[in-house]
Amino acid sequence: MSGGVRERFGSAFGMTVGMVVVGLAGYGFISLSGHTLSPDDVVALTSFYLLLSIVGPGVFAGLEQETSRSTSSWLVAGRPFGVVAKRAALLSGALTAVVLVVMLAASPLITDRALGGQWGLFAALAVGVVSSALAYLVRGLLGGRQRFSGYAVSLCGEGLSRIALCGAVVLLGFRDPVVYGLVFALGLAFSAFVALPWLRAKHDKPLDALPDDLAGDRPDTVKDMARGLGLLVGATLGFQAVANIAPVVVNSRMTDDANTAAAFASAFLMVRVPVLLFAAVQAMLMPALTQAVARGDLGTVRSTLARIGAALAAIGVPTFIGALLLGPWAVEFLFDAKVRLPGIVIALLAVSTVLLMVTQVLLPALVAIGKHRVVTIGWTAGGIVLLAFALLHPDPVWGAVWGQMASCGLVVAAMGLRLAAGLRGSGSAAVPPAPVTAA
Repeated sequence: MSGGVRERFGSAFGMTVGMVVVGLAGYGFISLSGHTLSPDDVVALTSFYLLLSIVGPGVFAGLEQETSRSTSSWLVAGRPFGVVAKRAALLSGALTAVVLVVMLAASPLITDRALGGQWGLFAALAVGVVSSALAYLVRGLLGGRQRFSGYAVSLCGEGLSRIALCGAVVLLGFRDPVVYGLVFALGLAFSAFVALPWLRAKHDKPLDALPDDLAGDRPDTVKDMARGLGLLVGATLGFQAVANIAPVVVNSRMTDDANTAAAFASAFLMVRVPVLLFAAVQAMLMPALTQAVARGDLGTVRSTLARIGAALAAIGVPTFIGALLLGPWAVEFLFDAKVRLPGIVIALLAVSTVLLMVTQVLLPALVAIGKHRVVTIGWTAGGIVLLAFALLHPDPVWGAVWGQMASCGLVVAAMGLRLAAGLRGSGSAAVPPAPVTAA
């Protein structure tokens, strides 16, 4: 086996292990809280988990993607890593400050309506935001430099720290949801620190150079990165909102039926964990697609997307059938749910998860060809559709289910059509990876 093949295999294996560990940690966190806390505390902690997924990854996954894209295009042009790293850190600090200020302004509403009046959970949410900023900045720099071994270590550090600390919390007999929240929030900070040795190493993997007619193009400035980051934050925030907001709305509408709200939240989180796992696939796609576009190798872009899309399509039907038949039992067994949900509810939620995974493949391809704006528009429209169903449907549970299906389907259609048009229009000519272009 050649060194290049062995390196690619090792990176893919490490990322797979990291994704599995993060997924197990997510299931463990949800399951342990369901078995040890009261229904009211489970609802509050579930809302915390979902809000952190929206505010943390929803904002800072955009930072990771733009950092990865900028780092990759910067290095492929032969420019020094330190400059783009400092610019990414500057943007990360500014973005963190903005998020914390907005959170503080909305803290009474967030705490009273979503967190059951527990200000300790709000403090844990703020800790999670800072941890997210650190983790996604480090991962963006690692991804852009194609240091996926370090990225895999970051994922494993996040998952293993949560598993170990949650186990300690249970063994020590803590029954405070705030403790669970802090454990979960600190996992991301730990993941950033354990990956720092890979970031500090000076040797970079050789990257394919740009064609001669593109190598002298003006490099990204801080303004370019900020513009791309702004659109990507809108896109990733929209993605995380569509992926996670439904149980928060259901919880707020079913304050008189905590058992049903908790069962729906548990089912929702159970079928959503694969989205967390698939995020690492997106991280590996971003630099590869950016470099392929920079070289004008759109055939590689098309074939890569086709293979992953076919794999996702193949798992759709088994996912639906498995969730339909086994979903209700799994929610009761794994999360100690007090209410048995219809199998069709869990099955449709599982299908919406597959659709979300499709968008995770389409997003880096659109970013690589500079179509940030269409991603933001698509997720904004999807969020509006989801909230309309979730808030207006007379049945909160079915409103959330149909909102998930409609919003995810809309976003997949919009992103897929725009990507197909972009790849056809680009032909085979080399196109530089512009930070932002018109949708």
